[in-house]
Amino acid sequence: MSLNIFWFIPTSEDTKYLGDKKSSRVVDFDYSKQIAVAADNLGFDGVLIPTGRIWEDPWVVASSLIGATKNLKFLVALRPGVMQPALAARMSATFDRFSNGRVALNLVVGGDKDELEGDGLYQKPKERYEAASEFVDIWKDILKSSYEKELVNFDGKYYKTTNAKLLYPPVQRPTPPLFFGGSSDEAHELAAQKVDLYITWGEKLEDVKEKIEDLKKRASKYGRTLRFGIRFHVIVRETEEEAWEAAEKLISRLDEETIKSAHEIIGKKDSIGQKRMADLTNGGKSRTREELEISPNLWAGVGLARSGCAIALVGSPEIVATRIQEYANLGIDTFVFSGYPHLEEAYKFAELVFPLLPNRVKEKLSKF
Repeated sequence: MSLNIFWFIPTSEDTKYLGDKKSSRVVDFDYSKQIAVAADNLGFDGVLIPTGRIWEDPWVVASSLIGATKNLKFLVALRPGVMQPALAARMSATFDRFSNGRVALNLVVGGDKDELEGDGLYQKPKERYEAASEFVDIWKDILKSSYEKELVNFDGKYYKTTNAKLLYPPVQRPTPPLFFGGSSDEAHELAAQKVDLYITWGEKLEDVKEKIEDLKKRASKYGRTLRFGIRFHVIVRETEEEAWEAAEKLISRLDEETIKSAHEIIGKKDSIGQKRMADLTNGGKSRTREELEISPNLWAGVGLARSGCAIALVGSPEIVATRIQEYANLGIDTFVFSGYPHLEEAYKFAELVFPLLPNRVKEKLSKF
Protein backbone atom coordinates (compact mmCIF):
# COMPACT_ATOMS: atom_id res chain seq x y z
CA MET A 1 0.00 0.00 0.00
CA SER A 2 1.31 3.43 -0.96
CA LEU A 3 1.45 5.67 2.12
CA ASN A 4 0.74 9.39 2.40
CA ILE A 5 3.36 11.05 4.61
CA PHE A 6 2.65 14.55 5.94
CA TRP A 7 4.90 16.83 7.97
CA PHE A 8 3.96 19.66 10.39
CA ILE A 9 4.54 23.40 10.24
CA PRO A 10 4.59 24.96 13.73
CA THR A 11 3.31 28.53 13.59
CA SER A 12 4.03 29.83 17.06
CA GLU A 13 7.52 28.66 17.98
CA ASP A 14 9.96 25.85 17.33
CA THR A 15 12.67 24.52 19.61
CA LYS A 16 15.43 21.99 20.29
CA TYR A 17 14.42 21.70 23.95
CA LEU A 18 10.79 21.44 25.05
CA GLY A 19 9.79 24.03 27.62
CA ASP A 20 12.95 26.12 27.21
CA LYS A 21 12.09 29.62 26.02
CA LYS A 22 15.76 30.55 25.57
CA SER A 23 16.21 27.93 22.86
CA SER A 24 12.94 28.60 21.05
CA ARG A 25 12.86 29.95 17.51
CA VAL A 26 10.51 32.63 16.31
CA VAL A 27 8.34 31.16 13.57
CA ASP A 28 7.74 33.86 11.00
CA PHE A 29 6.82 33.67 7.33
CA ASP A 30 10.40 32.99 6.22
CA TYR A 31 10.82 30.08 8.63
CA SER A 32 7.43 28.60 7.73
CA LYS A 33 8.42 28.90 4.07
CA GLN A 34 11.71 27.11 4.77
CA ILE A 35 9.88 24.14 6.28
CA ALA A 36 7.28 24.05 3.50
CA VAL A 37 9.87 24.19 0.71
CA ALA A 38 11.98 21.54 2.45
CA ALA A 39 8.97 19.24 2.87
CA ASP A 40 8.01 19.76 -0.78
CA ASN A 41 11.51 19.07 -2.09
CA LEU A 42 12.05 16.07 0.19
CA GLY A 43 8.93 14.38 -1.11
CA PHE A 44 6.44 14.73 1.74
CA ASP A 45 2.87 14.57 0.46
CA GLY A 46 1.58 17.40 2.59
CA VAL A 47 1.80 19.49 5.74
CA LEU A 48 -0.56 19.98 8.66
CA ILE A 49 -1.11 23.62 9.62
CA PRO A 50 -2.26 23.79 13.28
CA THR A 51 -5.24 25.80 14.49
CA GLY A 52 -6.06 27.59 17.73
CA ARG A 53 -5.26 30.88 19.38
CA ILE A 54 -1.65 29.96 20.19
CA TRP A 55 -1.02 29.52 16.44
CA GLU A 56 -1.07 31.86 13.47
CA ASP A 57 -4.19 31.59 11.31
CA PRO A 58 -3.87 28.36 9.26
CA TRP A 59 -5.65 29.67 6.15
CA VAL A 60 -3.42 32.72 5.86
CA VAL A 61 -0.30 30.63 6.48
CA ALA A 62 -1.24 27.95 3.95
CA SER A 63 -2.30 30.47 1.30
CA SER A 64 0.99 32.33 1.63
CA LEU A 65 2.89 29.11 0.85
CA ILE A 66 1.08 28.05 -2.33
CA GLY A 67 3.50 29.84 -4.64
CA ALA A 68 6.58 28.56 -2.81
CA THR A 69 5.65 24.90 -3.31
CA LYS A 70 4.78 22.65 -6.23
CA ASN A 71 3.29 19.37 -5.02
CA LEU A 72 2.68 19.82 -1.29
CA LYS A 73 -0.87 19.50 0.01
CA PHE A 74 -2.01 21.74 2.86
CA LEU A 75 -4.20 20.32 5.63
CA VAL A 76 -6.09 23.31 7.07
CA ALA A 77 -8.87 23.60 9.61
CA LEU A 78 -12.61 23.96 9.23
CA ARG A 79 -14.07 25.28 12.50
CA PRO A 80 -17.88 24.94 12.79
CA GLY A 81 -19.29 27.73 14.91
CA VAL A 82 -16.28 29.91 14.24
CA MET A 83 -16.78 29.79 10.44
CA GLN A 84 -20.03 29.78 8.50
CA PRO A 85 -20.34 26.82 6.10
CA ALA A 86 -20.95 29.00 3.02
CA LEU A 87 -17.80 31.02 3.66
CA ALA A 88 -15.87 27.82 4.39
CA ALA A 89 -17.04 26.39 1.05
CA ARG A 90 -15.84 29.48 -0.86
CA MET A 91 -12.50 29.45 0.93
CA SER A 92 -12.05 25.73 0.28
CA ALA A 93 -12.88 26.04 -3.42
CA THR A 94 -10.67 29.10 -3.90
CA PHE A 95 -7.70 27.46 -2.21
CA ASP A 96 -8.26 24.28 -4.20
CA ARG A 97 -8.37 26.22 -7.48
CA PHE A 98 -5.41 28.49 -6.76
CA SER A 99 -3.25 25.55 -5.58
CA ASN A 100 -4.45 23.21 -8.37
CA GLY A 101 -6.00 20.66 -6.02
CA ARG A 102 -3.60 20.86 -3.08
CA VAL A 103 -5.93 21.39 -0.13
CA ALA A 104 -7.35 18.96 2.41
CA LEU A 105 -9.63 20.05 5.23
CA ASN A 106 -9.36 19.17 8.89
CA LEU A 107 -12.72 19.35 10.67
CA VAL A 108 -12.04 20.65 14.21
CA VAL A 109 -14.94 20.34 16.66
CA GLY A 110 -13.34 20.08 20.12
CA GLY A 111 -10.98 22.35 21.98
CA ASP A 112 -10.34 24.33 25.11
CA LYS A 113 -13.52 25.78 26.66
CA ASP A 114 -11.91 29.18 27.35
CA GLU A 115 -10.54 29.41 23.83
CA LEU A 116 -13.85 28.41 22.23
CA GLU A 117 -15.73 31.00 24.28
CA GLY A 118 -13.09 33.56 23.34
CA ASP A 119 -13.98 32.81 19.71
CA GLY A 120 -17.66 33.27 20.52
CA LEU A 121 -18.63 29.57 20.66
CA TYR A 122 -20.61 28.60 23.78
CA GLN A 123 -22.03 25.23 22.74
CA LYS A 124 -21.66 22.14 24.89
CA PRO A 125 -19.75 19.19 23.41
CA LYS A 126 -22.87 17.31 22.26
CA GLU A 127 -24.23 20.47 20.60
CA ARG A 128 -20.91 21.09 18.85
CA TYR A 129 -21.05 17.65 17.22
CA GLU A 130 -24.66 18.11 16.16
CA ALA A 131 -23.79 21.51 14.70
CA ALA A 132 -20.73 20.07 12.96
CA SER A 133 -22.89 17.46 11.24
CA GLU A 134 -25.12 20.19 9.79
CA PHE A 135 -22.06 22.27 8.88
CA VAL A 136 -20.54 19.44 6.85
CA ASP A 137 -23.79 18.78 4.99
CA ILE A 138 -24.10 22.43 3.93
CA TRP A 139 -20.40 22.74 3.12
CA LYS A 140 -20.51 19.70 0.84
CA ASP A 141 -23.75 20.75 -0.85
CA ILE A 142 -22.49 24.27 -1.56
CA LEU A 143 -19.24 22.93 -3.03
CA LYS A 144 -21.25 20.58 -5.27
CA SER A 145 -23.59 23.42 -6.28
CA SER A 146 -20.79 24.93 -8.33
CA TYR A 147 -20.97 22.11 -10.87
CA GLU A 148 -24.36 20.51 -10.18
CA LYS A 149 -26.01 23.90 -10.79
CA GLU A 150 -28.49 23.60 -7.92
CA LEU A 151 -29.21 26.16 -5.22
CA VAL A 152 -28.71 25.01 -1.64
CA ASN A 153 -31.43 25.45 0.96
CA PHE A 154 -31.06 24.18 4.49
CA ASP A 155 -33.11 24.76 7.63
CA GLY A 156 -31.56 22.97 10.59
CA LYS A 157 -31.27 23.31 14.32
CA TYR A 158 -27.99 25.23 14.15
CA TYR A 159 -27.65 26.48 10.57
CA LYS A 160 -29.94 27.93 7.97
CA THR A 161 -29.18 28.96 4.40
CA THR A 162 -31.39 30.11 1.54
CA ASN A 163 -30.49 29.80 -2.14
CA ALA A 164 -26.78 29.38 -1.48
CA LYS A 165 -24.60 29.03 -4.57
CA LEU A 166 -20.90 28.65 -5.30
CA LEU A 167 -19.81 30.03 -8.68
CA TYR A 168 -16.27 28.65 -8.91
CA PRO A 169 -15.97 24.86 -8.50
CA PRO A 170 -13.16 23.05 -6.65
CA VAL A 171 -10.57 21.09 -8.61
CA GLN A 172 -11.06 18.01 -6.40
CA ARG A 173 -14.50 16.46 -6.76
CA PRO A 174 -16.95 15.91 -5.32
CA THR A 175 -15.13 17.95 -2.63
CA PRO A 176 -11.59 18.27 -1.31
CA PRO A 177 -10.91 15.46 1.22
CA LEU A 178 -12.27 15.97 4.73
CA PHE A 179 -10.18 14.76 7.70
CA PHE A 180 -11.47 14.49 11.26
CA GLY A 181 -10.38 13.07 14.61
CA GLY A 182 -11.96 12.48 17.99
CA SER A 183 -12.25 9.73 20.58
CA SER A 184 -15.75 10.26 21.98
CA ASP A 185 -18.82 8.29 20.93
CA GLU A 186 -20.21 11.43 19.27
CA ALA A 187 -16.96 11.88 17.36
CA HIS A 188 -16.99 8.31 16.08
CA GLU A 189 -20.59 8.68 14.91
CA LEU A 190 -19.80 11.92 13.10
CA ALA A 191 -16.80 10.30 11.43
CA ALA A 192 -18.79 7.24 10.38
CA GLN A 193 -21.43 9.38 8.69
CA LYS A 194 -19.69 12.43 7.26
CA VAL A 195 -15.92 12.43 6.72
CA ASP A 196 -13.46 10.88 4.29
CA LEU A 197 -10.53 10.12 6.58
CA TYR A 198 -10.51 9.56 10.33
CA ILE A 199 -7.22 10.53 11.96
CA THR A 200 -6.21 9.52 15.47
CA TRP A 201 -3.42 10.69 17.71
CA GLY A 202 -0.76 8.01 18.11
CA GLU A 203 -1.55 5.33 20.67
CA LYS A 204 -0.62 1.69 21.29
CA LEU A 205 -1.20 -0.59 18.33
CA GLU A 206 -4.01 -2.48 20.07
CA ASP A 207 -5.81 0.73 21.03
CA VAL A 208 -5.66 2.08 17.48
CA LYS A 209 -6.87 -1.26 16.15
CA GLU A 210 -9.87 -1.10 18.50
CA LYS A 211 -10.72 2.40 17.25
CA ILE A 212 -10.49 1.38 13.62
CA GLU A 213 -12.68 -1.67 14.11
CA ASP A 214 -15.33 0.42 15.87
CA LEU A 215 -15.29 3.07 13.14
CA LYS A 216 -15.50 0.50 10.34
CA LYS A 217 -18.50 -1.11 12.01
CA ARG A 218 -20.26 2.22 12.47
CA ALA A 219 -19.51 3.36 8.91
CA SER A 220 -20.85 0.11 7.44
CA LYS A 221 -24.25 0.86 9.00
CA TYR A 222 -24.43 3.89 6.73
CA GLY A 223 -23.12 2.07 3.67
CA ARG A 224 -19.83 3.96 3.88
CA THR A 225 -16.12 3.17 4.10
CA LEU A 226 -13.49 5.31 5.79
CA ARG A 227 -9.81 5.88 5.24
CA PHE A 228 -7.58 6.15 8.30
CA GLY A 229 -4.65 8.31 9.38
CA ILE A 230 -2.50 8.75 12.46
CA ARG A 231 -0.54 11.62 14.04
CA PHE A 232 2.89 11.03 15.62
CA HIS A 233 5.99 12.92 16.59
CA VAL A 234 9.15 11.16 15.46
CA ILE A 235 12.75 10.99 16.66
CA VAL A 236 14.89 8.99 14.26
CA ARG A 237 18.67 8.64 14.25
CA GLU A 238 21.11 6.24 12.61
CA THR A 239 21.10 4.02 15.69
CA GLU A 240 18.47 3.32 18.33
CA GLU A 241 20.85 4.45 21.07
CA GLU A 242 21.30 7.85 19.39
CA ALA A 243 17.52 8.21 19.00
CA TRP A 244 16.88 7.64 22.70
CA GLU A 245 19.66 10.07 23.60
CA ALA A 246 17.92 12.66 21.39
CA ALA A 247 14.60 11.96 23.12
CA GLU A 248 16.12 12.50 26.56
CA LYS A 249 17.84 15.66 25.32
CA LEU A 250 14.53 17.04 24.03
CA ILE A 251 13.02 17.07 27.56
CA SER A 252 16.27 17.69 29.45
CA ARG A 253 15.45 21.35 30.20
CA LEU A 254 11.88 20.81 31.35
CA ASP A 255 11.32 21.90 34.94
CA GLU A 256 8.51 20.94 37.30
CA GLU A 257 6.79 24.31 37.05
CA THR A 258 6.60 24.09 33.24
CA ILE A 259 5.17 20.56 33.34
CA LYS A 260 2.63 21.51 36.01
CA SER A 261 1.54 24.58 34.05
CA ALA A 262 1.16 22.56 30.84
CA HIS A 263 -1.03 19.95 32.52
CA GLU A 264 -3.20 22.56 34.19
CA ILE A 265 -4.01 23.82 30.69
CA ILE A 266 -4.50 20.28 29.37
CA GLY A 267 -6.86 19.54 32.26
CA LYS A 268 -9.21 22.32 31.15
CA LYS A 269 -9.90 20.67 27.80
CA ASP A 270 -13.09 18.61 27.45
CA SER A 271 -11.55 16.30 24.85
CA ILE A 272 -11.60 12.57 25.61
CA GLY A 273 -8.66 12.15 23.25
CA GLN A 274 -6.71 14.75 25.23
CA LYS A 275 -7.48 12.90 28.46
CA ARG A 276 -6.15 9.71 26.88
CA MET A 277 -2.94 11.54 25.98
CA ALA A 278 -2.58 12.98 29.51
CA ASP A 279 -3.05 9.51 31.01
CA LEU A 280 -0.05 8.27 29.02
CA THR A 281 2.21 10.53 31.13
CA ASN A 282 0.27 9.83 34.33
CA GLY A 283 -0.96 13.41 34.30
CA GLY A 284 2.58 14.73 33.80
CA LYS A 285 4.04 12.72 36.69
CA SER A 286 6.05 10.21 34.64
CA ARG A 287 9.73 11.00 34.14
CA THR A 288 11.84 7.97 33.27
CA ARG A 289 12.13 6.20 29.93
CA GLU A 290 10.60 3.10 31.54
CA GLU A 291 7.52 5.11 32.52
CA LEU A 292 7.23 7.08 29.28
CA GLU A 293 7.88 4.24 26.81
CA ILE A 294 4.29 3.00 26.73
CA SER A 295 5.01 0.36 24.08
CA PRO A 296 8.22 -0.57 22.23
CA ASN A 297 9.59 2.65 20.67
CA LEU A 298 6.40 4.64 21.53
CA TRP A 299 7.45 7.44 23.88
CA ALA A 300 5.09 9.84 25.66
CA GLY A 301 7.73 12.38 26.65
CA VAL A 302 6.42 15.10 24.35
CA GLY A 303 3.15 14.99 26.31
CA LEU A 304 4.91 16.32 29.40
CA ALA A 305 5.12 19.77 27.87
CA ARG A 306 2.37 20.18 25.29
CA SER A 307 -1.22 19.34 24.54
CA GLY A 308 -2.40 17.44 21.50
CA CYS A 309 -0.46 14.44 20.29
CA ALA A 310 1.81 13.11 23.07
CA ILE A 311 3.52 10.16 21.41
CA ALA A 312 6.74 9.98 19.42
CA LEU A 313 8.13 7.06 17.47
CA VAL A 314 11.75 6.73 18.65
CA GLY A 315 14.42 4.59 17.06
CA SER A 316 16.66 3.77 14.16
CA PRO A 317 15.37 4.11 10.59
CA GLU A 318 14.66 0.38 10.45
CA ILE A 319 12.72 0.43 13.72
CA VAL A 320 10.69 3.50 12.80
CA ALA A 321 9.87 2.04 9.37
CA THR A 322 8.80 -1.22 11.04
CA ARG A 323 6.50 0.61 13.45
CA ILE A 324 4.97 2.59 10.57
CA GLN A 325 4.32 -0.65 8.69
CA GLU A 326 2.63 -2.16 11.76
CA TYR A 327 0.12 0.70 11.78
CA ALA A 328 -0.22 0.55 8.00
CA ASN A 329 -1.16 -3.13 8.38
CA LEU A 330 -4.19 -1.99 10.40
CA GLY A 331 -5.40 -0.05 7.35
CA ILE A 332 -3.81 3.34 8.01
CA ASP A 333 -2.65 5.04 4.80
CA THR A 334 -1.88 8.57 6.04
CA PHE A 335 0.76 9.50 8.61
CA VAL A 336 1.24 13.04 9.95
CA PHE A 337 4.64 13.47 11.61
CA SER A 338 6.47 16.25 13.41
CA GLY A 339 9.81 16.63 15.15
CA TYR A 340 11.78 19.24 17.08
CA PRO A 341 13.10 21.37 15.52
CA HIS A 342 10.88 20.84 12.51
CA LEU A 343 13.21 22.01 9.77
CA GLU A 344 16.14 19.74 10.66
CA GLU A 345 13.95 16.80 11.63
CA ALA A 346 12.15 16.88 8.28
CA TYR A 347 15.50 16.22 6.63
CA LYS A 348 16.44 13.48 9.11
CA PHE A 349 13.15 11.67 8.64
CA ALA A 350 13.15 11.92 4.84
CA GLU A 351 16.80 10.94 4.43
CA LEU A 352 16.73 8.06 6.91
CA VAL A 353 13.21 6.63 6.67
CA PHE A 354 11.91 7.38 3.16
CA PRO A 355 14.30 4.87 1.53
CA LEU A 356 12.71 2.15 3.69
CA LEU A 357 9.10 2.99 2.76
CA PRO A 358 7.31 2.08 -0.48
CA ASN A 359 7.16 4.68 -3.25
CA ARG A 360 8.96 7.40 -1.28
CA VAL A 361 12.31 8.01 -2.98
CA LYS A 362 12.30 10.39 -5.93
CA GLU A 363 14.41 9.59 -8.99
CA LYS A 364 17.60 11.65 -9.06
CA LEU A 365 19.34 12.52 -12.32
CA SER A 366 23.05 11.74 -12.36
CA LYS A 367 25.43 14.45 -13.47
CA PHE A 368 27.79 11.88 -14.94
